[in-house]
Amino acid sequence: MAELARIHSYDARANMVAQATGLSDDLYHDLVAKAVQAIKTSQRQRPVNVKDAVVKERNFKKLRQRSVEVSEFSYRPLACKHDYRVVVVRKNISVERGEDVLFDEYRYLFYITNDWNMTPDEVVAEAHQRCDQENLHAQLKGEVRALHAPVNTLNANCACLVMASLAWTLKAWCALLVPISPRWANKHNMERRLLLRMEFRTFRQAFIEIPCQIVKGARQVRWRILAWNPWLGLFFRLDAAL
Repeated sequence: MAELARIHSYDARANMVAQATGLSDDLYHDLVAKAVQAIKTSQRQRPVNVKDAVVKERNFKKLRQRSVEVSEFSYRPLACKHDYRVVVVRKNISVERGEDVLFDEYRYLFYITNDWNMTPDEVVAEAHQRCDQENLHAQLKGEVRALHAPVNTLNANCACLVMASLAWTLKAWCALLVPISPRWANKHNMERRLLLRMEFRTFRQAFIEIPCQIVKGARQVRWRILAWNPWLGLFFRLDAAL
């Protein structure tokens, strides 16, 4: 059975930086970035860079990226039995102060993978497409605390992980169940995308922690919203759909 291809970012440790520094310049080539989407109309004129002028006038230190290059080498971690492929991205950073260039320095990013078929540029592009997954991990770890282990048994911690992650899944399902009116399709689609990508803290404040007054009378129960927020329109549309 073929091994599943995986790509992970790797810490810029001293031994990794030493190997990347030891590579000759001939082994590096310019990183081919993703092609910019073609503009169907005319390109807009860029505004004047006011911030850059202020930085130079006040003699602040500034980091300016000069070039981005990519290379690769083989690496075997201590606990592994075979080599892995490491793709290294070398960024040439120019340190400037005012009008003067102080010095240039190199900064390195590393990606380790078991795929030997993709080009180094494709490995970097594939790793960059995982940004949403990194955001998902951050939300599960910091917001709903699904990756914490509060008890002392494996099964209990697994159950805690599943129950906590259901809160994040609930937010995603709410976004997918929001009805879209044909007349307001563009606006409603944008609201759905914003809700789908919303941090759980914002979702909790906008959709769960809504202050309201419960009034009972005449065999009816009424909920009176006591505070307004910009997401109430979407909240009521979701409530009507459910």
